[in-house]
Amino acid sequence: MNKMKYDKARKQLLEKKIELEKRISKIHNHARNPLNADSAEQAAELGNVEVVAALEMEAIEELAEIKAALHRLDDGSYGICISCGEEIGTKRMAVRPESHECVDCANLPPI
Repeated sequence: MNKMKYDKARKQLLEKKIELEKRISKIHNHARNPLNADSAEQAAELGNVEVVAALEMEAIEELAEIKAALHRLDDGSYGICISCGEEIGTKRMAVRPESHECVDCANLPPI
């Protein structure tokens, strides 16, 4: 991948990082709000806690992937599969710039 593609990937990753940080912050701010005094409303709000927690965990995991991709950009290993050491296809990197494995390795079942 050439320098221009790296710049585009870095820009995409940084934009996504900011978006995820904002999402996580909103979730944290929402979690600080006290429950509604109405017991029926409390039950509904508590039911949403699991969904919100799952969304938060997903965002945290995605943020970690993006930070790792930015680190790989900085250390020169970006675009190289961490499993087999081969170059990750440019199409995959364009669609999912945080990819750390080539399509073949990503589709292998875990050992």
